[in-house]
Amino acid sequence: MPLTGVHPSTITIGCGLVHGVDAIPVQVEATTRHAGDGTPRLLGLVDACVREAYHRVLQAFFALDLPPPRGVTTVNFAPAALRKHGSGFDLPLALALAGAAGLFPPERAHGLFAFGEVSLRGQILPARGAVSVGIAARRLAARAMLCSLVDAQLCQVIDGLPLHGAPTLADAIFWLAGRRELPPPPPRVADPGDTVPDLADLRGHATPKLALCATAAGGHNLLFTGPPGTGKSAMLRRLPGLLPPLGPAERLAVLQVHAAAGLALAGDRRPLRAPHHTSSAASVLGGGADVRPGEVTLAHHGVLFLDELPEFRRDVLEALRQPLEDGHVTVGRAQKTVTMPAWFLLVAAMNPCPCGYRGHRQRPCICTPAAIARYRSRLSGPLLDRLDLQVEVPALTAAELRAPEDPAGSTARLRERVLLAHDRQQHRQHHNGITVPNARLLDRALQRACQCDDAALLAVDEVLRHHHQSGRGRVRLLRIARTLADLDDHDTVRDIDVLQAAALRGFQASALG
Repeated sequence: MPLTGVHPSTITIGCGLVHGVDAIPVQVEATTRHAGDGTPRLLGLVDACVREAYHRVLQAFFALDLPPPRGVTTVNFAPAALRKHGSGFDLPLALALAGAAGLFPPERAHGLFAFGEVSLRGQILPARGAVSVGIAARRLAARAMLCSLVDAQLCQVIDGLPLHGAPTLADAIFWLAGRRELPPPPPRVADPGDTVPDLADLRGHATPKLALCATAAGGHNLLFTGPPGTGKSAMLRRLPGLLPPLGPAERLAVLQVHAAAGLALAGDRRPLRAPHHTSSAASVLGGGADVRPGEVTLAHHGVLFLDELPEFRRDVLEALRQPLEDGHVTVGRAQKTVTMPAWFLLVAAMNPCPCGYRGHRQRPCICTPAAIARYRSRLSGPLLDRLDLQVEVPALTAAELRAPEDPAGSTARLRERVLLAHDRQQHRQHHNGITVPNARLLDRALQRACQCDDAALLAVDEVLRHHHQSGRGRVRLLRIARTLADLDDHDTVRDIDVLQAAALRGFQASALG
């Protein structure tokens, strides 16, 4: 049965333009008039995808037996100076046209945000970046947000945002007309994702596993160096199983990033991103014409794993220094500079030389000194300085590989130590709703956290003197020692913590030195 009603002069529906991981609020305004040449006008610097949306929406009207707007339609996407792109404008455009055609009272559109793609049959489909648009709608105190059922499930993590999911455009219009109810979206059931392998599967390697625990507990970046086949990559890929669970704010941030990239989040675990060493700077840092998140942003609140570290392009590795220090990455464009979050743990693996067997117990190294020097020179000193833990992973003997599984080295047991250390940090370093990890403690906060005894202070002085470390080296040494003390459930940093921290820093037997 066709709908009839008052034909308002102009109707406005809220929407959002996804730029990076955030959404810029956009208003879709539609009006009709009966004079003119009959050609619809889409204003506001729209791209081909948005221009095509007009024809997709009209076909959806015909497919659902809804009366299309009569006369000449003019649609404006404000702010007009910002280029609009993406299929998420389909639904607000369709609702604005329906309102201009008088299919629902204009007051029902007041304060409404809409986002989603519309198929030729009138189905409302999910669109990239719905979570970002929902966050923008909540910030503007929107009356409600209307989207697809899939996106409504995702956006349920946004507290304080009234959500409505509609399967078809007809359901959305009849709801706005007050003639149909939209049920609340079903609870989101997180995909458990792939099961994380257990560290107990890997025999031996007590020191590398301690380094993994320190990385997970204190937020320290980590580099494993060793011959091929020693388990470097296998251990690093098991790191997410040790990390503390995502908090509510972190979960929303991770979901927003993945939704902005058009990716599904596998479970509620912290993300693990492992780009190939041939990846470009734009794919790692983010970029493109529409500025999409790169690997460093997709690893936000998770792990960025770089295997075969020296094989990455030099410009890519050097560009990592800024997000490692600042926790965000900035991509400049002529129209707008986009800043995207990038708090991540950097873990990496590399061979000690081009052939991979320098220092191996059985296989000789065939590399020349010049080849080894060239290989090492691919990694700059400033980048290596940001890798707090630099640990050798030696090849295991046949007897060590035959050893029985050690329950104390399982992911579950080690995660208990990590969670205990994390709780200690929260109790000690939680201020204004933020817990500062040990790896980012500065100045007075570091002094208050460490509480070194006399023996520990003497050990620090000896390590600094023997290895010619600067003040920055002292800070990193104390941060690691604080994490090791937390793992052992100690309030005071002891000399054994300092000496273990020096070993994990690679001061005693570094393959890089």
